[in-house]
Parts: sequence; C-alpha cells; structure tokens
Amino acid sequence: MAVRELDLVCISGTAGPQERLGQAVIDDSQIVAASGAAQTDRQVLLILLSVAGGLGTGLWLAGSAGAVAALPALCLLAFVGGLLSTWSPCGYSSLSLLRPTGPYGAAAVGRWLPTLFAHGVGYLLGAGALAAGLGMAGRLLPVSGLSGWGLVLIGAMGLAYGLRQLGLVRLPYPQRKAQVPHRARLILPMWQTGLLYGWQLGLNFVTYVKTPILYLVVAGALLSGSVAGALVLLLSLNLGRFLPLLVNALPLADWTVQRWMAVHEQRARRVDACALLFGGTLLLVWGLA
Repeated sequence: MAVRELDLVCISGTAGPQERLGQAVIDDSQIVAASGAAQTDRQVLLILLSVAGGLGTGLWLAGSAGAVAALPALCLLAFVGGLLSTWSPCGYSSLSLLRPTGPYGAAAVGRWLPTLFAHGVGYLLGAGALAAGLGMAGRLLPVSGLSGWGLVLIGAMGLAYGLRQLGLVRLPYPQRKAQVPHRARLILPMWQTGLLYGWQLGLNFVTYVKTPILYLVVAGALLSGSVAGALVLLLSLNLGRFLPLLVNALPLADWTVQRWMAVHEQRARRVDACALLFGGTLLLVWGLA
C-alpha cells in the first residue's frame, strides 16, 4: 500500500530509518476518505440551504399568492436553466463560432450584429414551435393550470433532479447527444449559421441537454394547458440561452471565454443543483398549500 512519510524532526545522516523521530505515516486512503468526507459535507450544506430557502419562500408566499406566482417562478427557473445551458457542448460551440471576424473594433462588431439578430430569431422560432406542440398537448390533459398536484409533481421532479446533479441518485436523462452541424459554418454565411444554431438550440431537444431544469419547464408547459403559458416558459428559457452570446461583443479573446467557462463548469453544476432544489421545494410547498 502506498504511503507518504512526513519527517517532523531533522534526522542525522548516520541515523537509520528505525531511529527517525516524529515520523508521521499517512495512508493515501485516509487522504481520499478525508476529501470525500469534505465533499459530502459541502453537498449536505448545499441541500440544506437550498431546501430551507425554498421552504421559507414557499411558506411566505403560500396560499393564493403562491398560485399566482407559480408561472413567474417557473419562468425565473427557466431563465437560470437557459444560462446554465451555456456549459453544454453546443453552448461552447456557439460562443466560439459566432464571433466577430477580423480585428476587434466597431466595424467588426457592426458586421457581426446580423449574426446576433439571426441567432435570436432562431431562438424565437424554436421556442414557438416547441411551445405550440406542448401547449396543444397540454389541452388534452385533465389539468386546470399550474396549481395543486401539478405543482407537487414539478416540485418533486426538481428535488429529485437536484440530487441527481449532485451525483447522489441516478435518474433518466432523455436527450439527443448531438451538436449543431459544424459544417454549416463552412458552406453558409455567418448570419445563416447563427439562425441555424438558434433554431436547433431553441428547440432544446435536438442537441445535448445540459440541465434537467428543461424537464421542469416542459412539465410546466404541458400542465399550463395553454400555448400562451408554454410560450412564456420557453421564451424565458431561450432568453437565458441567447444572452451569453453578447459576450462576443466585448474585446475578449475566444480562449479567454472558453477558459473561464471550463474553470467554472463544476460551480455551474452546483448552481444547477441548488436552483433545482430551491425551486422544487418552493413549488412543492405551493402545491400542497
């Protein structure tokens, strides 16, 4: 078994190993165990704080206020989920590919604006298509808006997937493990590439799914029983997905943005878990109120 030796007292050159004083021998398994215990403590703290925050907010707004606030709360959660989706493979790709070309300056940013606009239009079209399908499907369900057991269901999903994002449980994670075709940038003008990226990312299910917040948004869109409710939720999600592209209007090198995202990827996953646990508890309380 591998060990690490820490000599706490200077040893004379003539002394044998058996004569060393103050020697501490630490098993590698002890270090791993200590690291695992610290990680578990952090996870428990995140769970407790997120659930307590959701519980307190839910009880504060319980009753009729909670029922009215359910859709705005889901929209806020959807927006956060959109921002967190930037850490998907397609999020990295769109930030890297849909950039101004040439030396940075007002002229380069001006030439890039049609790409930005087309990308936003693609997100709008994707949200509209998905919302129309979910809203019409929701009309077939025996539901009457976001209240009662519908909120309980969405809240339970949030709690379960929050634990999943912390690696504590295993749950189904439906997604299409694919990216927007990179070859499009070789044969299409950049603004058309931006439109294609926005359309496919805006549909949310034709590429990688980075955060299970999407599943809660879809459930809320279905249970809302209306195309309008579904559209508001999907637009909130896609707005969060679109806004990070604005960073490309700044004088930042691509590698700087990519490095920042890579450094903060694990932190983004923890934020994802906290948002799911907080939102799940909040909606669960409102559903049971």
